[in-house]
Order: sequence, then C-alpha cells, then structure tokens
Amino acid sequence: MKRIIFMIIFCRVLLSTALAQATIGLPTIKNYKSSDYNAATEIWDIHQDSNGILYYANNDGLLTFNGSYWKHYSMPNKTPIKSLAIDTDGKIYVGGQDELGYFLPDENGILKFHSIKQLLPPVARQFADIWDIIIIDHQIFFRTVEAIFQYKNNKIKVFDANGGWVLMNKAGNQVYAQDRDSGLMVFKNGQWVSPFTKKEGSPLRVTGIMDYQKDTLLVTTLKNGLYLLHGNTLTKKTTLADHIFAYDLINCAKKIEDNRYAIGTALSGMLVIDKKGELIQRFSTAEGLQNAKVLSILSDRDQNLWLGLENGISFINYHTAIKHIHPVKEIQTVSSAIRIFNKRLYIGTSNGLYSVPIDLSKKDLSDNKGIFTEVANTRGEILNLTELNHQLLFGHHEGASLIKDNTAIPITTRQGVWSIKSFPAEPDLIAGTYTGLELIKNVNGKLKDDGKIKGIYESLGNLVTDKPDILWASNPYRGIYRMQISSDRKSIVNYQILTKKEGLPSVLNNQIYRIRNQVVFTTAHGVFEYDTKIKKFVPSAFFKPIFEQRSVQYLTEDAEHNIWFVSDDCVGVIDFRKKEAHRPYAVIYFSELNAQTTKGSDFIYPYNNQNIFISANDGMYHLNYSQYSQSRTPFRVLLSTVKTIDNKDSLIYGGYNPAHTHKTIHLAKRWNSFHFEYSSTLYGQESNVEFSYKLEGFDKEWSGWSLKTEKDYTNLPYGTYTFSIRGRNNLGHASSPVSYTFVVDPAWYQTIWANLAYVFISIYALTQILAWQKRRFILHQQKYEEEQVRLNYLHSLELDRNEKEIITLQKESLEAELQFKNKELATVTMHLVERGGILLNIKQALLTLMKNTSIPDPEHEFRSVFRLLDEIEKKNDDWNQFAIYFDQVHNNFLTILKNKYPGLSSTDLKLCAYLRLNLSSKEIAQLMNISLKGVEISRYRIRKKMELTTEVNLYDFLIRITQTPS
Repeated sequence: MKRIIFMIIFCRVLLSTALAQATIGLPTIKNYKSSDYNAATEIWDIHQDSNGILYYANNDGLLTFNGSYWKHYSMPNKTPIKSLAIDTDGKIYVGGQDELGYFLPDENGILKFHSIKQLLPPVARQFADIWDIIIIDHQIFFRTVEAIFQYKNNKIKVFDANGGWVLMNKAGNQVYAQDRDSGLMVFKNGQWVSPFTKKEGSPLRVTGIMDYQKDTLLVTTLKNGLYLLHGNTLTKKTTLADHIFAYDLINCAKKIEDNRYAIGTALSGMLVIDKKGELIQRFSTAEGLQNAKVLSILSDRDQNLWLGLENGISFINYHTAIKHIHPVKEIQTVSSAIRIFNKRLYIGTSNGLYSVPIDLSKKDLSDNKGIFTEVANTRGEILNLTELNHQLLFGHHEGASLIKDNTAIPITTRQGVWSIKSFPAEPDLIAGTYTGLELIKNVNGKLKDDGKIKGIYESLGNLVTDKPDILWASNPYRGIYRMQISSDRKSIVNYQILTKKEGLPSVLNNQIYRIRNQVVFTTAHGVFEYDTKIKKFVPSAFFKPIFEQRSVQYLTEDAEHNIWFVSDDCVGVIDFRKKEAHRPYAVIYFSELNAQTTKGSDFIYPYNNQNIFISANDGMYHLNYSQYSQSRTPFRVLLSTVKTIDNKDSLIYGGYNPAHTHKTIHLAKRWNSFHFEYSSTLYGQESNVEFSYKLEGFDKEWSGWSLKTEKDYTNLPYGTYTFSIRGRNNLGHASSPVSYTFVVDPAWYQTIWANLAYVFISIYALTQILAWQKRRFILHQQKYEEEQVRLNYLHSLELDRNEKEIITLQKESLEAELQFKNKELATVTMHLVERGGILLNIKQALLTLMKNTSIPDPEHEFRSVFRLLDEIEKKNDDWNQFAIYFDQVHNNFLTILKNKYPGLSSTDLKLCAYLRLNLSSKEIAQLMNISLKGVEISRYRIRKKMELTTEVNLYDFLIRITQTPS
C-alpha cells in the first residue's frame, strides 16, 4: 500500500515537473473519432500529398481527408494497411498482408489500386503486414517482419533478416533498418550493413531516426530514451523528458522544425523537445488528446501536427495564433477576468484566482513556461480584476480585495462586488455591489472601506463614471440606472431607471462601456448612446453600420484605439489600422472562437497587439493578433468530388489529380444533374473559409460567399459547362479558382445528325404540305365554283320567288285596285239605277198629277217638265264616266268587245256592260229606261250579232271575252 502511495506521489511530482517545463499556451486540439471517419480506430501512418490531401493507414484500408470530407479505399483482399508513402509522381504506395502496390488516380482523378505483388518471387508472395515504406532515389522499400522488399526498375528484390526486421527509417539520404538480432543496419551499395565498426552489446530497440546536425542523427528507442548517432558511435542524449521516458515507451518520432522534435509515447501522449533536450510542450489527455497512445506523427506543409492514435486522430494547430491557457488542467474552470500585473498573469475563474510568473520580454506571452498557482484567500467566484492607481484589485462574491505578494487582502466584506471603478481625477474608488454602491477611500495609498453609499438599494453590476457627479450602472433585469452622487460621495442625490420608455430595446442584459471617451450601451439589438437633449437612447451612428440589429455583449478599447467586441457569441475587432473599400476600418471576426466565450461574463483583455486574452468556458484563450493578421499561409481550394445524380449516383471525378488536371468527360443527356463537393486544405482555419462558385454556361455571376462545401445542379440542358470554385478566409485572403469542365451531350434527337434529319424531314414535309395545300386549293376552288353555281341557282330561284312575290303583290294590288274601282263602279251603277228610278217615279207622279189636275191643258203645262226629264235621261255624262271605270276594272272590256264586234251599238255595249256586272233585267231596264221586254229583246239582238247559239250563256261568254286574246 505504501509503495502504491509512493508511486502516485512520484507520478504527480513528475507530472508537475513536466507541466512546469511546458509553455502555458497550448494550440487548439481537434479530435476525430472513428465514427467521424467511419473506419477502424488505429491510425498507423499519416502522409500528405502535393494537393494537401491527407492519407491515413488504417486497419480498414486507406483513409483520405481534405478538410471537409473523408473517403475510404480498401485493399483488394480487405487486409489492414499499416504504412504508406507518397511518391513525387502521385503514387500512394501501400501494403497489406499478402498484398502490396500503389493507389494512383486515373484520368478522372479517381483512386485505383495497382498491385505489384506479381513482381515478387513466388516463394515470397506470402507475408504479414507491411510496417514501413520508404521512398528514396527512385526506389521503394517495404518492410515486413520477415523481409524487406526493394522495388526498383519494375523489379523487386527480397532481403531477409535473421531475427526479423523491427524498424525501417529514412534519415538524410540513407535508409536505416534494424534486425532484432544484428541491430541497426544501413543500406549501402545494394546491401544492408552495420554502421558500427564493432558489434553492439545488447541492441537497443530503435523506434525512430532523425536528422540532428550535419553528421549526427537523433535516435529514439522504445524503452531507453534518446541517443545521438555520430559516425559509428551511439551516445546517450540527456533531456528534460527523461523522467517520462524512464517509465513510458517511445512509439514514434518526427522532426517537425529545425530545432524541434515530436515524440509519440504509449502513455504520455506527444512531447515536443528541442535540440538541447528541453521540454517545450506536452500534449496528453490532460491537454485535450482523446487518447494518450501515439502511433504516428505528421507535420503537414502548414506545420500543423496530426497524431495517429490508438483510438482516433488528433489535430494540433501547432503554429496557430490562438492558444488555449488552462489555469487548472484537472478540472474545467470558467474564466471571467484576466490581468497582467507585476510580471504575473492573473486569471479569475469560477473557482478562484490563479497566477503564473511570466517573462514580459517575450513577444508572445503564451510561450512562457510555468505552472499556475492559486492566489491565497481567493477561493470562490472571481467577478472582476481591475488595476487602479498601480494596485491590483478584484471583486469576489464575498467582497473586494487587494492583491499583494500573490495574496489577497480583503477591503470590503459585506457583500459581493461586481465591479470597481475610480472617480475622474480622484484617488477614491467606487464599487458596484449586490445591494448598491460602496465607497473605497484611498488614504495615502492605502485602501479602506468607507461604507455604503446611501440613496439606492439595487444590484448594480456594470459601473461607469461619467461626469464628476454622474454614474451609470446596469441591472441585467431592470434596465439602466443614471445616478447623481453628492459631492462628498456619501449618498445618491437622485437616480432614474431608464427602460423602454427612454428608447432601450429591452430592459434585459444591457451593458455600459466607455469607448473613445463616449459612454455607450450594448443591447440585444445593437449599440446605443444616450441623448441628453431629448433624454432618449438612440442607435450609435458609428456602431450601427457594423452591428445593425445584432446582439452585442461586450466592448473594450485597446491602446491603439481598436475596438474589441463580442457580438452574437462571436469575437471580433474593429481595426483602424486596416481599411476596407467603403470605410476607414476593417471588421475582423475570429470564427475559431465562436461560442467559446463565457456567456454573460464575456471579457477581453487586449494587453498589446501580440497578447489578447479572452475569457472562455474552459480556461481562457490567447490571441497573437499581430501573427494572426500577418498570416500568409498558402490558401488552396480543392474540388474533391463530382457526381452525376440519377436513380443511382455515379462518381465522375475523384479530386486526386495533381493540379486538378482531368479529362473533359462527355455525359449522356439523362446524366444532367450534378453534385459537387469542395474544401480547403487550410486545416487550422476551416471555420474561417468561405466559398463562392460559378457554373459557366449556366450561372451569370459568382455566388455569394458561404461556408457551405457542396453544391447541386439539376436538369441542366445539354452543352459545355465549367464549374469553378474559389475561397477566402476571414482576413480577406482569396485563393485562385479551381475549375472542372464537362459536357452534357444532347439526346439523340438533339444531335447534329438529328437536326439534319429534322431539316430534310421539314423540307420534305414542307413540299408535301405545299402540294397538299395546292391540291386543297384546287379542291376548294372547285367547291367554290360549285358553290357559286349553287348560289347562282339559289339566287335565280330567289329572284324568281321574289318576282313571283312581286307579281303576287302586284296582282293583289291590282285586285285591290279593281275591287276599289268595282266599288266605285257599283256606286256609279247604283247611282244611275237610283237616278233612273227617281226619274221614273217623277214621271209617274207627273202623269198621275196630270190626270187628277183641274188644269185645262195639263200636257202643255208639263211639257217643259217632261222635256227636261227626257234631256236628263238622254245625257251620256254618267255613261261616259261609267264606261271609263268599267274598262279600267274589266281589262278594257268595252274596247275589246267593240273591236271584236264592231256591229254592236252603244246601247248594245251598255247592255253588255250591265250584263258583265251581273245586273238583273229590272236593274238594266231602269238604267236604260226601257221595259223588261225591251231588255230581253236587246239581249236577243246582241246574241244574234255575236252569233251565239242558245246553249251559250251570254254572261259566261262576256266573262270569257276579256280572258281570250283578241
């Protein structure tokens, strides 16, 4: 039991010693789990090609990573890959059990495996894992435990070992290997020979050989630490990490810089030492590695470190300008206050105040070595750190204290202190507390509690002094307080709580800062200023174009008047030394720190341009802004995948060709939808890189900048297209565009032959249409002529019908006229008959009167009367009028009758006319003034003149006489 306790104490002492020798600032570590790359856990080897793509040897095969996408390639026999090497011609040499060869991209950038196993002698074609692959002078060496294969000029030579090969390594221009029995060997003149002039004692198990000086190599061993190989002499190399090597195993090693070596261990993670043997840094599970057993190490072309672990991959952004500082590595501590004072770095956390001595002569203070210690009497939550009047003070949940000789001396102890500020041009201080304000008097440099300032009882966090008698303070839930303090600083004369009525967007989480001698207020909707004239908050004219309506949590100003901020959980700076096209400053965001700050207790301490300290949820971050802004890391974009999208996706470009050379591919019309994947090999700044794309032949302009690393196009018409992608980082550095050209062939019905066929078919169809049109015209013409004939016939029929209608109308008119004249004729006839009757009656009356009169000679007396009556009867005026009407009505009856029978007298004509009118004999007798017998005699005489037989009815004859042509 005592021995176990001793070992635990001993290990803790060793750990503390190692930590004291390491730098306080550690680069960011990003871990990739096996679930991220979807393969086995162990990563045996790592390399990088000329495009910046990373390759990993894994038990499931070959893995590749381009910063955004992982890909997996299996060996033909599905065996593990334990090592790999990349030649200058782009061949990726790998080996597995009973298989070796290389992956090489084809003309479409798709990796294909090419076996060279057939070049081995048949007896050597069965072997175990390939553990090392070395490329040197156009020859490739493959190491298995049983043999080393030399591949040169398309031939393979086999070298066996008595005890088995346990290492193969390249150093300088030579290849070294170790036989378990014979020890270290070097390949010279086609043979493996010992570099030593005399036989070694007990051979050391070598795990790495690296360049050290011109004629000296640094050798790492599995259990015995480090050695120097100078000529044929091997000597022990003492380092400050020997206490670790005493109980740990060295699995691998890599020279990462001219004066730095990375050493991977089995239990302690990775150690970085220099040529002097000093321990520069240590990366273990305490620093963020997901596993402490390191199997392989790669320093990429940007000098980032990739660690292949027993369980996953860890990426160390080794030369980053942003480093992580952990005051307490054993537990997660939230930092809320940072200050440099008296050559010590102080970090206030949720568990107390910690400090570490620093050398201010170092430009980058994170390179200092040391271990943080807790400042005495500070356990608990530190709320603020303030340097006032050359004294360091801090606010604590139990009050305010002064730091002296790395010990806290209490000043106030009544309640927690949010912030401590000084009055303008006065030595006295004021503290914002949980319950109001407290005055701290400065008497000859000594600070003492002068009691609570009366007049206000509120929790006042953020405190800013404005005019000599004006104070501003904030309450996270009630708004902004504007207070007037008395001249003796003993009481608040009056105060006002400013809320939405005064223009604040909300009463919640507002903060107050003095920036460029102006009091400003950060809110959830931008930065505001207080207009004393209208007594309202108004948006800041300077900050509004920068933040618009976004939330701002923190503002501070550095010595060069640059403004550091936290907005929407993003850290940034308004740099007045840089200019943008439309404004005299540049706004730079540090996306590496997104959502890393202490929400609600955000804090930035810009000590100088090389040392910006930022509070975090776990420890704090150190930013070397000078290094960050001057970074000129080569920036390159990769087009990693092009797929055509249909029922089943088809890969047409794999992205592995050097300089993205590729064959222009032609695709059938149905493969007209595409998926593009792209990335940047700026591995330490993935979150800083934005992309813009353009498909020439489809897009008119470049797209907007976006963090998205893929793009789809669907249903493209046939044609030639060039997809181009470019990138830029948050400093405005842009990459050259990378392009991929492809052709979507037209469908068979869209080809030139089809178009020619369409032309011929169109011409033929046109001629047929014209001929058909001509035939149709002739047919229509015939139909038209027939229709015209039909219409003319119908027209003639219509004319006949109209003519008949006219005749009918005329006939009807004539009949009407005849009827009218018949009426007139009848009237005349009746008049004549009546007149004749009257005359006859007059005569009869006169005759009767003559008989009965007493006049002597009545005949003489009435002779004149009778003579007058006779003259009236003889007058032909009535007859002439009657004859005219009669002829008009009866088609010139009298004229025709007279012409036809000239022997008829006028009396005969009268009688015929009266007969034609179908008058009775009596009526005729009255009209003619004759007797009835006289009428009969006249009828007889007329029949005789007309030579009519007795059978012929005289009336019917007279009717027909006008109907018979004369």
